[in-house]
Amino acid sequence: MYDTDSRKLLSALCHGAIFLNFIVVPIAIPIVIFFITQDPVVKDNAKEALIFYLNVWLCGIIIGVLVSVTFGLLWPLVPAWFVVHWGLTIWALSHVLGDSEKPFRYPFIFRVI
Repeated sequence: MYDTDSRKLLSALCHGAIFLNFIVVPIAIPIVIFFITQDPVVKDNAKEALIFYLNVWLCGIIIGVLVSVTFGLLWPLVPAWFVVHWGLTIWALSHVLGDSEKPFRYPFIFRVI
């Protein structure tokens, strides 16, 4: 029905775009893939990756404000945020490369779309 290799590649590109750049590319790649593919699993992965990146940015802004307001007392939140962010991304990549039949769903995120 759908090509498994292209499904894995496109899904991995959606979730792994954060490794290429932090600002524009993580949003642009899933949006482009969402509109060019017909595969429902890849579309779901693109949506989930986009929502995750928006959550990462929102949490980063909140943590940045908290660290600034507390004059750096909450600085340990910054490395913890990076560990969680990168860890969830690596988990998503391993999932879509291992089981391409169902989309990955990130835990602990706000789904607004």
